[in-house]
Amino acid sequence: MNDLLLNKVHDESRQGEAYAPDVVTGDYSRRFYIESYGCQMNFSDSEIIASILQEEGYGATRIVEEADLVLLNTCSIREKAEQTVRKRLGEFRHLKQKKPGMLVGMLGCMAERLKSQLLEEEKLVDLVVGPDAYRTLPSLISQADDGQKAVNVLLSREETYADIAPVRLNTNGITAFVSIMRGCNNMCAFCVVPFTRGRERSRDAYSIVAECRDLAEKGYREVTLLGQNVDSYYWQHPETGENVTFAMLLDRVARISPLLRVRFSTSHPKDITDEVLFTMAAHENICKYIHLPVQSGSTRILQLMNRTYTREWYLAKVKRIREIMPDCGISSDIIAGFCTETEEDHRDTVDVMEKSAYDFSYMFMYSERPGTLAARRYVDDVPADVKKRRLEEIVATQNRLSLESNQKDIGKTFRVLIEGDSKRSKQDWMGRNSQYKVVVFPKMDRQLQPGDYVDVQIHSCTQGTLLGNLIG
Repeated sequence: MNDLLLNKVHDESRQGEAYAPDVVTGDYSRRFYIESYGCQMNFSDSEIIASILQEEGYGATRIVEEADLVLLNTCSIREKAEQTVRKRLGEFRHLKQKKPGMLVGMLGCMAERLKSQLLEEEKLVDLVVGPDAYRTLPSLISQADDGQKAVNVLLSREETYADIAPVRLNTNGITAFVSIMRGCNNMCAFCVVPFTRGRERSRDAYSIVAECRDLAEKGYREVTLLGQNVDSYYWQHPETGENVTFAMLLDRVARISPLLRVRFSTSHPKDITDEVLFTMAAHENICKYIHLPVQSGSTRILQLMNRTYTREWYLAKVKRIREIMPDCGISSDIIAGFCTETEEDHRDTVDVMEKSAYDFSYMFMYSERPGTLAARRYVDDVPADVKKRRLEEIVATQNRLSLESNQKDIGKTFRVLIEGDSKRSKQDWMGRNSQYKVVVFPKMDRQLQPGDYVDVQIHSCTQGTLLGNLIG
């Protein structure tokens, strides 16, 4: 999802990233190292895990050799992600041989499916913990310290970790993720999430607003509200019966401060409502950007995927978004080579891309995941070379659309939130506009810093970046 290299071929959402605060303070008796893979939800979960461990006297480290506890927060969305995790576990086994007493744990979405293999057969890990069982980490660590098999992969219908204040890891102090719900009720045929993260449940709205307000008071300037399907957020107060929809939650967070930008991810096309769109349009600080996965442009394939909409319905939703917010940026997820996909189905996908004019997309070859509806019902019958060729055509189409989208912005002026130095030159700032486009511009000896808002006029662009100059 976000923070990926745009318009590249993605085998998984995000590669492994070691997580630790920029500054580690406190006298900790043990150190933990956590490496996260996959979607933003996993990276958000790592911050919850860090909070739980910190309460138990663990301090974070970015140096794996220093760690007494090594954790991999895993992803099952693509086969290559699992291969990468297995390779890392093998590397950690060698490290563990040099450091007796070190514990290695596997967390997250791979936990349930591979617990027996990795814990008992291959002996690559000492503990296995599922996404809803992080509160039990301290007791599981104690069990593993005593040489016992430490496993908890039970799913929950209630757990949202609403009362746990995340420890912000690898933060720039400007942007932060805030989880608003867990699990998913959509049974998309290709997806493992309902089986690895359980049924959908929404977090207490008051705890979400409180977390966002705390971030704003600490100087953060942007929050991204996270969920597998944020538009279906719905919370009811257990005592008063008060109901809070996603549009209402968006409004409450936006009202915290005009300096706090609000983003969200991800939207399911069937659930994003006019109420949400009008709420976005009403608040300047709610970013005009929607990630709206299409997955396929073929109605026949969409039905096989159990996406519950047609290509015509999806295109009508894109049209409605732009009617209410003409300047709204739209991105998508696209799968090439799903079961039985024909050349006509593929052309339908490219056609939907053209009609939707995506600013950017996350594009994948179909990868069958054990346990999913597709794995049980269909044959993965599209040859690998055909998948690859179709994906290349999808990527080429998106590259062109992205460049055309950026070219339309030349001459425009955008309000940009500075996030830090440009990767290519410390003489330039890098930030993003409301549409989530990267904007790079010279510092010009102005007394600015990350977290400042500036107006930038665009003079040129690349496929993935807007280039401009400060004005005013």
